Amino acid sequence: MRWPSLMPMLAALLLAACASVTNPVSGKRELTVMDERAEIAAGAKAHREVLAEYGVVGDAALQAYVDGVGQKLAAASHRPNLKWTFTVLDSPEVNAFALPGGYIYVTRGIMAYLDSEADLAGVLGHEIGHVTARHGAAGATRQAGAGAAVVGATLLGAIVEATTGIPGLAQAAGGLAEVGAAGLIASYSREQELQADQLGAQYLARVHFNPGNMVDVIQLLGDQERFAAEAARAAGRAPPASGGWLASHPSSDQRLQQIRTTAQQLLAQQPGGWADDGRGRYLQSIDGMTFGDGRAQGVVRGRNFFHEPLGIAITAPQGWRIVNASDSVALINAKGDAGLVLRLVPPEVVRKAGGSHEAVLRQALGATDGRIERLTLGGGLQATHFVGRRRDARGNIRPLDATIASGPRGELFLLGRVAGSAAALERAQPLLREAELSFRPLAGAEIAAARPWRIDLVPLPAGGFAQLARNTPLTELAEQQLRLLNGVYGRQAAPPVGSEVKVVR
Repeated sequence: MRWPSLMPMLAALLLAACASVTNPVSGKRELTVMDERAEIAAGAKAHREVLAEYGVVGDAALQAYVDGVGQKLAAASHRPNLKWTFTVLDSPEVNAFALPGGYIYVTRGIMAYLDSEADLAGVLGHEIGHVTARHGAAGATRQAGAGAAVVGATLLGAIVEATTGIPGLAQAAGGLAEVGAAGLIASYSREQELQADQLGAQYLARVHFNPGNMVDVIQLLGDQERFAAEAARAAGRAPPASGGWLASHPSSDQRLQQIRTTAQQLLAQQPGGWADDGRGRYLQSIDGMTFGDGRAQGVVRGRNFFHEPLGIAITAPQGWRIVNASDSVALINAKGDAGLVLRLVPPEVVRKAGGSHEAVLRQALGATDGRIERLTLGGGLQATHFVGRRRDARGNIRPLDATIASGPRGELFLLGRVAGSAAALERAQPLLREAELSFRPLAGAEIAAARPWRIDLVPLPAGGFAQLARNTPLTELAEQQLRLLNGVYGRQAAPPVGSEVKVVR
């Protein structure tokens, strides 16, 4: 295909398809491939995909509370006539993001670390700012002008998808880079992020929240990054790459100073003071909320992964780590170049293949030439391991190293061995086999360990967070994590004794 000769024609067609619209924030005319009607349609389509990927927190009162705060801000924004939708996603990621057309999301992961209604409003206001300034539409126009949209993927993610042929596994491997799926939805420039900060502060001021809460939110998320680095050093790991809000909201001194300047200017325009920050209302809204991994996705407890609804458990070898995604889990070696990816084989795939291990390997994974080995895994679970080649949908021949295992409740599971190279896969084989053989029915004390942790509100005791850390399931720098949870990480000052604080139970 002669792409160079096609590109001028494609660019001309895209330019002809552009419409001229007025930006609601700047008031200026701009060319775009996404007018407001297209924004809404694109957002509605992507909204369904986001809900399917993450799931929604099943707490109607919490959803209504967040929606109420969001609608109040949206009504004071530059686009009050959009039909705004605010959703709390069932994800432990510390993240918030927006889709074109008025779709705003916060995860329960980020809500655990916010400390007041005004903090929540700061997060929502920033995301509303991305929509009102049409940053998503601008991104779509830039991509179209370039002639292509680029979607990032990790090497391991690509290998998983190519190796297994079952959609969804690449998403689990994508988590190896510690970048949530939300990070692929939109990538904003630094100027757009600064503008969204400023718009968020404006919207806070318009509903009488102190705009200084935008500073607090950015500072809090910077604390998240510092804690992650501290925890990694304590465990002998390299500091993680930032994902979600931590990637798009760097806590640089320049950025904090800019939002502080904006907040001070807005403060000067409101001599009558500000409304209560709503700390009590906010804490009551998140009391009892799931913290960390949830029941539907299974939970990571040290080197173990427990999934109570499916009744399964698996253990990572010593020194490996576990990455838990919405529909799969990856056990990754210390080098990060090999791992075992576990997921449920979709029931429709099992039905279509007739239910046998060999049929799933042949029909769903395209297994052709290779060696089959019968295995007995933990608790007597039966499995079939295949090493050889597979033919993908395009007829290409690829390597395949995978096991199909029967679960304790009749489901079939795929355990795919993946690596960045054939040499890495060979080096990891003994420990991959160890991890695979640990796949077992959930039983005994593991059933209790599989219960999700929850946020609880308690008075701060005389012994402070050090005392609370002795009675929490948190195992990694527990006192520091409780301080982070309550907005006092890295600072000596703590709330007064008797103040209501968040703990994890």
